[in-house]
Formats: sequence, C-alpha cells, structure tokens
Amino acid sequence: MMYGTLQGALLVYRSRSEKNLEDSTLRFLSSGKADKELIYYDILGTQAHCIMLHEIGILTVSEVEQILSALVKLEANPALINLSTFEDVHESLEAFVIDQTKAEIGGKVHTARSRNDQVVLDMRMKIRDDLNNTSSYLLDLINSLLRKASENVDTVILFYTHSQQAQIGTFSHLLLSYVETLSRDLDRLNEIYDRINTCPLGGGAIGGSSIGINRNRTAALLGFIGLVTNSIDATSSRDTMCEYVSSLGIIMITLSRISADLILWSTSEFGYIDISDENSSTSSAMPQKKNPDPLEIIRGKSGSLLGNLNSVFSIVKSLPTGYSRDLQEIKPALWEASNSVQNSLQILEMVIDSLYVHRERMEQMAVKSYAISIDIAEQLVVKNRMPFRSAHKIVGALVEKAVSSGNMPLSGLKKEQIKEVLLRLNSDLKVEDIMQLIANLTPKVSVSLRLSEGSPNPKCQQLMIDELKRKALAYDKSLSGRKRCISESLDALRREVKNYLPDFDLRKSNCHA
Repeated sequence: MMYGTLQGALLVYRSRSEKNLEDSTLRFLSSGKADKELIYYDILGTQAHCIMLHEIGILTVSEVEQILSALVKLEANPALINLSTFEDVHESLEAFVIDQTKAEIGGKVHTARSRNDQVVLDMRMKIRDDLNNTSSYLLDLINSLLRKASENVDTVILFYTHSQQAQIGTFSHLLLSYVETLSRDLDRLNEIYDRINTCPLGGGAIGGSSIGINRNRTAALLGFIGLVTNSIDATSSRDTMCEYVSSLGIIMITLSRISADLILWSTSEFGYIDISDENSSTSSAMPQKKNPDPLEIIRGKSGSLLGNLNSVFSIVKSLPTGYSRDLQEIKPALWEASNSVQNSLQILEMVIDSLYVHRERMEQMAVKSYAISIDIAEQLVVKNRMPFRSAHKIVGALVEKAVSSGNMPLSGLKKEQIKEVLLRLNSDLKVEDIMQLIANLTPKVSVSLRLSEGSPNPKCQQLMIDELKRKALAYDKSLSGRKRCISESLDALRREVKNYLPDFDLRKSNCHA
C-alpha cells in the first residue's frame, strides 16, 4: 500500500500550526514532482546520517536497525510513498519511517538536520551523478567525431566566414574544431565536479547544531571529497548549481551550432552529407522528403536550456542570505537541463557515427569556388617576395575578371585576361607564372601547403587526432576514477547498513545505479 496522507504531513512538520494545510495550498507548496529525482539520494543521505547518529550515541542499536530497515524497504520500492501528498521528499520519507517504526523512533531521523541542508545534499549528489553521466556522453561524442575525422583527413571542403566561401580546408579539420570545443566543456565539468562534490550535510537550518555530530563521517559515507564548511554557505549558496547549468548552456550552444552545420550540409543545394534514415524523419505530405528532425530538436532544445539557465539565475539573483523557499523552483530547471544535454549528446553521437560524407561533391564545390584565392596570394608572396597587399590586389582583380566573365573558375582565365589585369595594376609579374601557379594549386595541393601549426594540412590533422585521442583517454581515466570513488563509498555505506541488517542483500541494493 502506498503511504502518504494529508494527516501524515500534519504529524511530521506542523508543530506550531494547529490546522492542516488546505489541499490547494499543499499542492502549491509541494515539490513532489521534481523530488522524484531525489528519493534515492534522500534515502542514502538519511542512512548515512542515522548511522552517524548511532555512532555518537543519539540512536540505539535497535532504533537504527528499525530506521535502516524502513529505508531499505523504501529504496527497494520508492512507489511506497506518494510525494504529491507532502510538501517535499524529505517530509514524505520521514513520515514513511515514522509509519514503519513509530514516532518515538522514526521521529529521531531529523535530529541535528534540517530540510535546508538535506535538500542541498540531495541536489549535490544528483548533480554529481549528472555531471559524470554528461561527461561520459561528451566523451562518446568526442570519440565519434575523432573516428569520423580519421576517415576524412584528405577530404577537402569549403570553409565559410560571413556565410560566404572563405578558404579551402578539410572535413577532418572542421570535425576536430568541434572536438576542441567539446574538450573545453569537459574541462569545465571537471572543474565544477570538485566544487559540487563537497558535503553540506550538518549545516542544519543555517547555524549548525549543538549536538556533536561528525560531519566528516557522513561526508565520507556518501563519497564526498570534503565539506562545505561554513553552515551558512552550506545551506544558502547555489553558485555551484548556477555554474553547472551555465556549463550545460555552453554545451548546448555548441551542439546547436554542430546541428545547424549538419542540417545545412544535408540540403540538396549543398549535398555534402547524408544523414542516415535511422536518424531522420519523413514528411506527412511530401513523399520525397527526409528531414533532419533530430538535429532540429537539438537546435530547439538549446533555446529551452537557455530558458532554464535564465530561470535559475533569476530565482537566485535577489534572495537574501539563508534558505528561502524560492530555491525549490530551481530544481525542475536543473533536471530538465541535465536531461536535454544528455539526450542531445546521445542523439548527435548516433548521427555522427552513421553520417555518409560525399567527398567528391565537397571537392567539386571547392574546385569551382574562388576560395583558392588566399593561397594564390600567399604563394605570390613566397615566390616573388612581394608585399602581401600587392598580391592581394592582383588576385582580387583576377577574381573580379573571372566573375565578370560568367563566374568562371580562375583556372579558366585566358592569357589575355590575365595580361590585362597585370597591365592595369602596373605589375611586372609574368602571365605564364600566374597561369602555372593557378593550374598547380588544386584544393588538395593548397591544403598540403599550409605550414602554420593547427592548419588543415593532413600531417597536422593526424597530429591533432593523435593528441586529442590521448586527451580523451586521459579524460576517460579520470572519469572512471571519479565514478569508482563514489561507487566504493556507497558500497561502504551499504556494508555499514548490512552490519545492522544481516539479511540485507548487497546484490539487490543500489537499484538506482
């Protein structure tokens, strides 16, 4: 039977008030919907807290055994409580424990604790897991991009600035630019993780407790690396959560840009790539259509996430020091942001993995373009030791001549047309030298001549791929270490529970993971 009544809510927290909450008021106050994400973490936090309370002499062996037995039962079946009939998960959990034991026992679980430090504890534990999961999905996408880049080191493509054809590069170089950006996202998440992974439990309502609790013990049982020491800071501050959702916003902006590129390149006008049938939708009316709807949804979700970011900042911005109920409203925005990013990363990875690249089409468009112009100008500088500005003027005039002659490629210019340009500019360059230079500078030759570090030169590409693979491997190792530390701490917590409950089956616990 599901436990949870309005009377249960009255029995737990309404000590001063003689009357119960109106149903409509309770529904308005309740954070039950958002708190479904926190049940698991509230159970763990309560287990650790009660074990610590026994160790300092507040709970007897019998009391802690009964409390832990109730918590284990709830962990195995969270549906036993109805969150909508209580103000929040903390009240519903405590009411359940009281119902399973009795008020004289279950009423002790809140000793030296407040909802204020409970809620931020649960949120930090959830965000800690979300950070690790998001980092895993980021790594998966990075590795997918690296695989696709390795396949396209020699695939030439036009680069654009101001939405105009700019320079010739390689498809791998473009994909690696995404990897570099996403790697910085991993850096940010790594930094945030250490700030999130500190324990606020024991801060109490705002000023700590006169009971000699052992905050370091509960922090260790829950896998934290240390404490949020100041009790005011522990219960009042949400800067790390603002930092977290900000980083998610930055990730989604990048995913939106990647999606916009892929959508554009998949059009018939570009024809650079094909998005697989498995990652496309069809039209209800037009039978020829294959729509990149998943990518469009990613692009749309980036706007929704920025709304989540704005919500969190707007709620937090004008609050005084100390817990205020306004903070309850940031939870839905945080959970939605986490889900949006994780889902988008998974979808984009699948799109990249199954992407078909039309190499011939990309090269064809590069050959027809004037994007070779800067390479011609730079080769004139190298071969003739002339000022770049003079070379720039000559090549610009040649492009103008080609455009006015029917948008022909530079290689289509006649000897007389080139001579006319050189005479008009009083240049002593030889027509034959320019014609030979243009003829020899194919897109692939152009890219191979790039000497600057970080250029699309295929040799540079391979060096970048190798280095980024090493970096991704290091990230993976660090992430695995973080997950292992949490897992080992929670395993230790479960072993402590088993010390009190010999029948507790460790193999069936940790249902959340």
